Amino acid sequence: MTIILVTGSAGLIGSESVRFFCEKGYTVVGIDNNMRETFFGKGASTEWNRDRLSQDYGEKYIHHSIDIRDREAIENLFKTYSKDISLIIHTAAQPSHDWAARDPYTDFTVNANGTLVLLESTRQICPDAVFIFCSTNKVYGDSPNYLPLIEKELRWEIKETHPYNKGIDENMSIDQCKHSLFGASKVAADVLVQEYGRYFSMKTASFRGGCLTGPSHSGAELHGFLSYLMKCTMTGTAYKVFGYKGKQVRDNIHSYDLVNAFYHFYQNPRVAEVYNIGGGRCSNCSMLEAIKECEAITQNKLNWVYEESNRIGDHIWWISDIDKFKSHYPEWNLTYGITEILKEIFNQNVSRWV
Repeated sequence: MTIILVTGSAGLIGSESVRFFCEKGYTVVGIDNNMRETFFGKGASTEWNRDRLSQDYGEKYIHHSIDIRDREAIENLFKTYSKDISLIIHTAAQPSHDWAARDPYTDFTVNANGTLVLLESTRQICPDAVFIFCSTNKVYGDSPNYLPLIEKELRWEIKETHPYNKGIDENMSIDQCKHSLFGASKVAADVLVQEYGRYFSMKTASFRGGCLTGPSHSGAELHGFLSYLMKCTMTGTAYKVFGYKGKQVRDNIHSYDLVNAFYHFYQNPRVAEVYNIGGGRCSNCSMLEAIKECEAITQNKLNWVYEESNRIGDHIWWISDIDKFKSHYPEWNLTYGITEILKEIFNQNVSRWV
């Protein structure tokens, strides 16, 4: 039996991974103790998604409500499945800048220590397994904010002649910049994943995502940009825009496209790889552009206010250069753009949100 182990399995990328691999005939073992509700409140609970996965996939999906920081419980789980584990997809995390500053100990132990526990169990029990880590572009800290950006009517942009016009690549330094405590804990995890690859010759990869999105996101004010924005537009909930005149730009990658990238890596893995991954130039928008799209899809006016202070460590402009990954896996392609993503979020959540 081939086991795919997914942490954060009831979250956005975790649940997409469960669906993707179950539908390819694999047995998936999920780890998720719904800490997203602890971080962001009842509205961000992932229980609905966990229950849906169990209903949809039955015995092909085996759920464990374990904290990834619990070394003994994680080791026992790995020993249960042992060398049948062929792939670990690690998506569990504390994902918010602001929340990390409120409780740095929990943020760091979840993001860094939890990753160490998983890596060491992999090394000791199933060292031939592929280990994929959901990292973040926040490992680059605020370095992107010092790029020579140009203000346009609805967005910030960069000159067409600039080397980063097609997106920011993996050569940008992660050093000597402000990350936020969340960014720092993810840097620690990202470097650990690389080091286990280099030092122990394990097949590891850090995928440094921009905005990850899709209809299964339990979006909240502090995390889940497009999902929460669409939810507020649909329900009339007040939405707050933080800084940069609402012109900050993000590339957005649909959860399916990201997990499909994981699958390509799994089929032909490499050692200690790092990839910037996102929507690139095919799928990106500013906050103001996203608001206009949501209003057009819902036929509702968003009730939003502007707050001048931006979130610490937040990016003004981020578009990923995904050429490195595409050069390694040329058969992989993006299949969703911003409009398609937002329409799907709307259509699949009408019964849940309205």
